[in-house]
Amino acid sequence: MIADLSRFDPNGVSVANNNLFGLPYTEETAELIIIPVPWEVTVSFKHGTARAPEHILKASLQVDLYDSQFQNSWKKGVFMKPVDKKTLLKNDFLRKENELYLNFINSGEKVETNKFMCKTLKDVNEGTAQMNEWVHAQCKEQLEKGKKVGLLGGDHSTAFGLIKALAEKHDHFGILQIDAHCDLRKSYEGLDHSHGSIMYNVLQQFPQVSKLIQLGIRDYCEAEWNYVCESDYRVITYFEKELKERQFEGQHWSLIADEIINQLPQHVYISYDVDGLDPKLCPHTGTPVPGGFDLEQLNYLFRKIRNSGRTIIGFDLSETGVSSDGWDENVGARILFKLCNLMLCDK
Repeated sequence: MIADLSRFDPNGVSVANNNLFGLPYTEETAELIIIPVPWEVTVSFKHGTARAPEHILKASLQVDLYDSQFQNSWKKGVFMKPVDKKTLLKNDFLRKENELYLNFINSGEKVETNKFMCKTLKDVNEGTAQMNEWVHAQCKEQLEKGKKVGLLGGDHSTAFGLIKALAEKHDHFGILQIDAHCDLRKSYEGLDHSHGSIMYNVLQQFPQVSKLIQLGIRDYCEAEWNYVCESDYRVITYFEKELKERQFEGQHWSLIADEIINQLPQHVYISYDVDGLDPKLCPHTGTPVPGGFDLEQLNYLFRKIRNSGRTIIGFDLSETGVSSDGWDENVGARILFKLCNLMLCDK
């Protein structure tokens, strides 16, 4: 089914009752489907990312459709599915349960001494595992229809289900991770499916992920450092400190970008945690860290990835916060638009 664009003015004001970016596409007519996942149960610092999808949807109406890098890519169609209210309600309940659990262990108490806390930990872990299966089912359904899929979180743990669905479709692919954190913890605060363990879980369960390239890492633990060192180059981490020092000493970003791209396989998945950016761009992200990228620095890299002939097979955008002035959501909407265009553009 092809969308009728005869009455749609891409230069006009967005129609509020249209979908993402004010586009007049439906789930049937769009080539790219965005799955929103309102989930932040394991967030350990700032909250709000579970509400990001609906706020980004509203902010997306302010995004102009002309993209000088990827002109008219949007005409292939983008549609965001409605936020699942049952998932959001479950998130709200389990997040409060997890807050009680975190306060308990942070006070120095032992979980095994308290039956209520043992049950809380079990409920949170089971609830997050169920969320992963729900996301997987949603993404698999769209992929089987021949759609392209992107995911909009929520916290970074939400990406697991989409990566699982892609691992069932592709023999091997690489992940390009934009992040301030490695997310390679075996378990974070007893939580098996935490946002801090997403890449550990992916690498342990999906041998199809042949390469993980991490960019902008600047907050990590010793166990994660050891994991990277012992990965036999399956994980290649570009730490913030090293990237900045190379540029301070005269290396151009274009040369570093080429080096990064040369290590990626043909099929690439982009995992975009906004805390990998300079916090001035998304100050209300779940776990902000000083340092980070500017948008155009990453957009330049993405353009070179497409120009290299590689195929973007999927993406997630996670950890966008919700702000009183709408700043974070507007930045998130523009990142999402760029990722959509990147995935839809012709080679």
